[in-house]
Amino acid sequence: MQYQIDTIPVWEALEYQGSCLLCTLHAKTEAGEIERALGSSVMEPGIRVRTNVLGICAAHQRMMFQNGNRLGHALLMDTHAEEVLKKLEKLKARSWHGRDADGKQLAGKLRALSSRCIVCETINTHMKRYVHTLLYLWKTDPKFKKQFCGSNGVCIPHAADLIEASQKHLNARQRVEFTELCLDLLYNHLAEDEKDLNWFTQKFDYKNKSKSWENSKNAIERTVNRLRGYCLGNVPYEKPKK
Repeated sequence: MQYQIDTIPVWEALEYQGSCLLCTLHAKTEAGEIERALGSSVMEPGIRVRTNVLGICAAHQRMMFQNGNRLGHALLMDTHAEEVLKKLEKLKARSWHGRDADGKQLAGKLRALSSRCIVCETINTHMKRYVHTLLYLWKTDPKFKKQFCGSNGVCIPHAADLIEASQKHLNARQRVEFTELCLDLLYNHLAEDEKDLNWFTQKFDYKNKSKSWENSKNAIERTVNRLRGYCLGNVPYEKPKK
Protein backbone atom coordinates (compact mmCIF):
# COMPACT_ATOMS: atom_id res chain seq x y z
CA MET A 1 0.00 0.00 0.00
CA GLN A 2 1.37 3.44 -0.99
CA TYR A 3 0.52 4.93 2.41
CA GLN A 4 2.86 2.47 4.12
CA ILE A 5 5.69 3.52 1.79
CA ASP A 6 5.05 7.24 2.31
CA THR A 7 4.32 7.25 6.06
CA ILE A 8 7.86 6.21 7.03
CA PRO A 9 9.61 9.34 5.66
CA VAL A 10 6.87 11.59 7.09
CA TRP A 11 7.32 10.03 10.53
CA GLU A 12 11.11 10.37 10.24
CA ALA A 13 10.79 14.04 9.28
CA LEU A 14 8.50 14.69 12.25
CA GLU A 15 10.84 12.95 14.69
CA TYR A 16 13.80 14.95 13.34
CA GLN A 17 12.16 18.01 14.94
CA GLY A 18 13.32 20.52 12.35
CA SER A 19 11.68 23.91 11.86
CA CYS A 20 9.42 22.50 9.09
CA LEU A 21 8.91 18.79 8.51
CA LEU A 22 7.86 19.35 4.89
CA CYS A 23 11.05 21.36 4.24
CA THR A 24 12.96 18.40 5.68
CA LEU A 25 11.16 16.06 3.28
CA HIS A 26 11.68 18.42 0.34
CA ALA A 27 15.42 18.78 0.94
CA LYS A 28 15.91 15.04 1.40
CA THR A 29 13.86 14.26 -1.72
CA GLU A 30 15.76 16.88 -3.72
CA ALA A 31 19.16 15.47 -2.72
CA GLY A 32 17.98 11.98 -3.64
CA GLU A 33 16.71 13.09 -7.05
CA ILE A 34 20.02 14.83 -7.84
CA GLU A 35 21.93 11.67 -6.97
CA ARG A 36 19.54 9.55 -9.02
CA ALA A 37 19.64 11.88 -12.02
CA LEU A 38 23.43 11.67 -12.14
CA GLY A 39 23.53 7.94 -11.37
CA SER A 40 21.11 5.23 -12.38
CA SER A 41 18.72 7.55 -14.24
CA VAL A 42 21.40 8.43 -16.79
CA MET A 43 21.00 4.94 -18.24
CA GLU A 44 17.18 4.66 -17.91
CA PRO A 45 15.73 5.34 -21.40
CA GLY A 46 12.34 6.62 -20.18
CA ILE A 47 13.80 9.11 -17.72
CA ARG A 48 16.52 10.13 -20.16
CA VAL A 49 13.89 10.94 -22.80
CA ARG A 50 11.94 13.07 -20.30
CA THR A 51 15.13 14.85 -19.27
CA ASN A 52 15.94 15.58 -22.91
CA VAL A 53 12.50 17.14 -23.38
CA LEU A 54 12.08 19.01 -20.08
CA GLY A 55 15.65 19.90 -19.17
CA ILE A 56 16.85 20.95 -15.73
CA CYS A 57 16.46 24.36 -14.08
CA ALA A 58 19.39 26.59 -13.09
CA ALA A 59 19.13 25.78 -9.36
CA HIS A 60 19.30 22.03 -9.97
CA GLN A 61 22.02 22.43 -12.58
CA ARG A 62 24.05 24.12 -9.85
CA MET A 63 23.41 21.26 -7.44
CA MET A 64 24.41 18.70 -10.07
CA PHE A 65 27.62 20.57 -10.83
CA GLN A 66 28.47 20.78 -7.13
CA ASN A 67 27.90 17.02 -6.86
CA GLY A 68 31.11 16.53 -8.83
CA ASN A 69 29.86 13.82 -11.21
CA ARG A 70 30.93 15.66 -14.35
CA LEU A 71 30.52 12.66 -16.67
CA GLY A 72 26.92 11.99 -15.59
CA HIS A 73 26.15 15.71 -15.87
CA ALA A 74 27.74 15.92 -19.32
CA LEU A 75 25.81 12.89 -20.60
CA LEU A 76 22.50 14.42 -19.53
CA MET A 77 23.26 17.83 -20.99
CA ASP A 78 24.67 16.43 -24.25
CA THR A 79 21.44 14.74 -25.32
CA HIS A 80 19.29 17.57 -23.90
CA ALA A 81 21.26 20.11 -25.94
CA GLU A 82 20.71 17.96 -29.05
CA GLU A 83 16.95 18.05 -28.39
CA VAL A 84 16.99 21.84 -27.95
CA LEU A 85 19.00 22.28 -31.17
CA LYS A 86 16.28 20.42 -33.11
CA LYS A 87 13.64 22.78 -31.71
CA LEU A 88 15.79 25.84 -32.43
CA GLU A 89 16.26 24.66 -35.99
CA LYS A 90 12.48 24.55 -36.45
CA LEU A 91 12.09 28.01 -34.93
CA LYS A 92 14.75 29.38 -37.26
CA ALA A 93 13.08 27.83 -40.29
CA ARG A 94 9.67 29.25 -39.37
CA SER A 95 11.19 32.67 -38.69
CA TRP A 96 13.02 32.73 -42.03
CA HIS A 97 9.78 31.91 -43.86
CA GLY A 98 7.88 34.65 -42.04
CA ARG A 99 5.61 32.28 -40.14
CA ASP A 100 6.92 33.43 -36.73
CA ALA A 101 7.66 37.06 -37.49
CA ASP A 102 6.04 38.19 -34.22
CA GLY A 103 8.98 38.78 -31.87
CA LYS A 104 6.81 38.46 -28.76
CA GLN A 105 5.54 35.06 -29.87
CA LEU A 106 9.03 33.89 -30.76
CA ALA A 107 10.37 35.08 -27.38
CA GLY A 108 7.65 33.03 -25.67
CA LYS A 109 8.68 29.92 -27.56
CA LEU A 110 12.33 30.48 -26.65
CA ARG A 111 11.44 30.88 -22.98
CA ALA A 112 9.47 27.65 -23.16
CA LEU A 113 12.71 25.82 -24.03
CA SER A 114 14.01 26.54 -20.51
CA SER A 115 10.82 26.83 -18.46
CA ARG A 116 10.52 23.27 -17.11
CA CYS A 117 12.69 20.97 -14.99
CA ILE A 118 12.41 17.21 -14.58
CA VAL A 119 13.87 17.40 -11.05
CA CYS A 120 11.38 20.08 -9.96
CA GLU A 121 8.44 18.19 -11.42
CA THR A 122 9.49 14.90 -9.82
CA ILE A 123 9.95 16.57 -6.43
CA ASN A 124 6.54 18.27 -6.74
CA THR A 125 4.92 14.89 -7.38
CA HIS A 126 6.55 13.44 -4.25
CA MET A 127 5.63 16.48 -2.15
CA LYS A 128 1.95 16.28 -3.11
CA ARG A 129 1.95 12.69 -1.83
CA TYR A 130 3.71 13.70 1.38
CA VAL A 131 1.18 16.48 2.01
CA HIS A 132 -1.64 13.98 1.48
CA THR A 133 0.09 11.43 3.74
CA LEU A 134 0.64 13.98 6.52
CA LEU A 135 -3.05 14.84 6.50
CA TYR A 136 -3.95 11.14 6.44
CA LEU A 137 -1.73 10.46 9.48
CA TRP A 138 -3.07 13.50 11.34
CA LYS A 139 -6.62 12.29 10.69
CA THR A 140 -6.12 8.58 11.51
CA ASP A 141 -3.16 8.22 13.89
CA PRO A 142 -3.60 9.75 17.40
CA LYS A 143 0.12 9.39 18.14
CA PHE A 144 1.09 11.33 15.01
CA LYS A 145 -1.54 13.98 15.75
CA LYS A 146 -0.20 14.47 19.28
CA GLN A 147 3.43 14.73 18.11
CA PHE A 148 2.51 17.13 15.30
CA CYS A 149 0.66 19.34 17.79
CA GLY A 150 3.85 19.54 19.87
CA SER A 151 6.17 20.02 16.89
CA ASN A 152 7.72 23.11 15.30
CA GLY A 153 4.99 23.01 12.66
CA VAL A 154 5.75 24.09 9.12
CA CYS A 155 6.88 27.18 7.22
CA ILE A 156 4.42 29.65 5.66
CA PRO A 157 4.53 28.16 2.11
CA HIS A 158 3.98 24.63 3.39
CA ALA A 159 1.26 25.76 5.79
CA ALA A 160 -0.54 27.14 2.73
CA ASP A 161 -0.08 23.82 0.89
CA LEU A 162 -1.45 21.83 3.83
CA ILE A 163 -4.44 24.09 4.44
CA GLU A 164 -5.30 24.04 0.74
CA ALA A 165 -5.02 20.23 0.58
CA SER A 166 -7.09 19.87 3.76
CA GLN A 167 -10.09 21.22 1.83
CA LYS A 168 -10.09 18.01 -0.17
CA HIS A 169 -8.90 15.44 2.36
CA LEU A 170 -10.57 16.48 5.65
CA ASN A 171 -14.18 17.01 6.64
CA ALA A 172 -15.48 20.42 7.75
CA ARG A 173 -14.79 19.94 11.47
CA GLN A 174 -11.33 18.51 10.83
CA ARG A 175 -10.47 21.36 8.45
CA VAL A 176 -11.25 23.96 11.10
CA GLU A 177 -9.22 22.12 13.74
CA PHE A 178 -6.26 21.52 11.43
CA THR A 179 -6.22 25.10 10.10
CA GLU A 180 -6.28 26.55 13.60
CA LEU A 181 -3.44 24.23 14.64
CA CYS A 182 -1.27 25.16 11.63
CA LEU A 183 -1.78 28.88 12.20
CA ASP A 184 -1.16 28.60 15.97
CA LEU A 185 2.09 26.67 15.45
CA LEU A 186 3.21 29.07 12.74
CA TYR A 187 2.43 32.20 14.77
CA ASN A 188 3.92 30.95 18.03
CA HIS A 189 7.18 29.73 16.50
CA LEU A 190 7.61 32.78 14.27
CA ALA A 191 7.03 35.01 17.30
CA GLU A 192 9.78 33.09 19.11
CA ASP A 193 12.08 33.41 16.10
CA GLU A 194 11.44 37.14 15.86
CA LYS A 195 12.13 37.60 19.57
CA ASP A 196 15.48 35.83 19.18
CA LEU A 197 16.23 37.82 16.02
CA ASN A 198 15.54 41.06 17.83
CA TRP A 199 17.94 40.06 20.60
CA PHE A 200 20.53 39.13 17.95
CA THR A 201 20.42 42.72 16.65
CA GLN A 202 20.66 44.14 20.19
CA LYS A 203 23.75 42.05 20.93
CA PHE A 204 25.70 44.35 18.60
CA ASP A 205 25.12 47.21 20.99
CA TYR A 206 28.26 47.58 23.11
CA LYS A 207 26.08 47.69 26.25
CA ASN A 208 25.04 44.06 25.63
CA LYS A 209 28.47 42.77 24.67
CA SER A 210 28.95 40.75 27.87
CA LYS A 211 25.42 39.31 27.88
CA SER A 212 24.51 35.85 26.62
CA TRP A 213 23.48 35.29 23.01
CA GLU A 214 20.72 33.05 24.43
CA ASN A 215 19.00 31.30 21.50
CA SER A 216 19.71 33.98 18.91
CA LYS A 217 22.80 32.80 17.02
CA ASN A 218 20.77 31.03 14.31
CA ALA A 219 17.75 33.36 14.49
CA ILE A 220 18.32 34.72 10.96
CA GLU A 221 18.23 31.23 9.46
CA ARG A 222 15.19 30.14 11.47
CA THR A 223 13.21 33.29 10.69
CA VAL A 224 13.94 33.29 6.95
CA ASN A 225 13.28 29.56 6.62
CA ARG A 226 9.96 29.87 8.42
CA LEU A 227 8.93 32.83 6.27
CA ARG A 228 10.02 31.43 2.90
CA GLY A 229 10.79 27.74 3.30
CA TYR A 230 14.25 26.24 3.76
CA CYS A 231 16.97 28.22 2.00
CA LEU A 232 19.52 29.07 4.71
CA GLY A 233 21.67 27.22 7.22
CA ASN A 234 22.23 23.55 7.95
CA VAL A 235 20.78 20.92 5.64
CA PRO A 236 17.39 20.25 7.29
CA TYR A 237 17.68 16.47 7.35
CA GLU A 238 21.18 16.31 8.82
CA LYS A 239 21.90 16.87 12.48
CA PRO A 240 24.36 19.76 12.99
CA LYS A 241 27.93 18.61 13.61
CA LYS A 242 29.09 19.23 17.16
